[in-house]
Amino acid sequence: MAVIGVFYVLGEILNSYIWEKPHTGVYLLGKYAQIKFREIQEREATEYIAQARRQFHFESNQRTCNMTVLSMLPALKEAIVTQLNSESLTTLLKSKPANKLEIWEDLKIISFTRTIVAVYSTCMLVVLLRVQLNIIGGYLYLDNSVGKSTTTLLAPPDVQQQYLSSIQHLLGDGIALTQKQKTVKSFVSLKETWSLLELEQQLNWIRAEVEASSRRSLSWYLLADDENVLADQACGLTDNDIMTIKLLNETRDMLDSPDFTTVLKACLNRGFSRLCDNLAEFFRPPPGDSAPSCGPDSLSAVSLPLAKIIPIINGQINTICSETPSHFVQELLMNDQVKEFAANVYETFSTPQELQK
Repeated sequence: MAVIGVFYVLGEILNSYIWEKPHTGVYLLGKYAQIKFREIQEREATEYIAQARRQFHFESNQRTCNMTVLSMLPALKEAIVTQLNSESLTTLLKSKPANKLEIWEDLKIISFTRTIVAVYSTCMLVVLLRVQLNIIGGYLYLDNSVGKSTTTLLAPPDVQQQYLSSIQHLLGDGIALTQKQKTVKSFVSLKETWSLLELEQQLNWIRAEVEASSRRSLSWYLLADDENVLADQACGLTDNDIMTIKLLNETRDMLDSPDFTTVLKACLNRGFSRLCDNLAEFFRPPPGDSAPSCGPDSLSAVSLPLAKIIPIINGQINTICSETPSHFVQELLMNDQVKEFAANVYETFSTPQELQK
């Protein structure tokens, strides 16, 4: 704007001088200043419109991300429930079988496992889709840019579909792998009582065990690892296959970045914190009880036998994987670190390569 001001003032001075002393050289200089002033105005207006268009496209893309997450939660829930079916065990218990204690032990393991897996999987789904849809969003912005130098699309519709279908790995093998982690200590008695504080400590222990015992980073559960092998098999691959592999490898690079690890950890912290908030509703003292209902002391004020905690834990998947916006999912979608990370991914892939260089 300072440059425009200089040209504008210069033009005004020269114009007034021209009327008083219409020398040809000065007249041409004044016209030149006016032309330059208009060029700068037009260039800044064009840049402003392009930036506004880009921002609008980005914000629209984030709304698409949110809606996609919500639309996929029922499939995620179904996949978890199918692989960790506690309903069959509760049905067996109603028939009063002879091996009742053994079934309760299985129910204990499955209930905790599927709730832990639900937290991990939902957080992973949120962050993975943020990466994928912002990579696609960035390429779509470039494909539709005014003055694009080539007619070749960076993200044709068939490639988009093939690329985004890779999310099925998380809903299948990814869940199968994460649920293999042992969760509740087998020697914990069903008659043992836990306060909310002790339950939180148990959940923290489980999380530490899961993340410490994983041989690879958590990003390994998000995408199948065979795309690089396919990339080496040039024969038989179509142009769309090659473009899809390129997108998947770019995605894998993002998933292996420190920023992704930081954002996923922030989501997991928020997710487990929200889970504990949900569980706290079941540990409130009865009306008229003198026990504190809030504050640090309330975490140990009420204790429940593990046999009563199991059904509470078992039902948390209905809140965690709810397609109706819940506090759990909303807090993940609105997380500032997730938003900033999404903006950085979009910025990277919506910037022409010549500008990146």
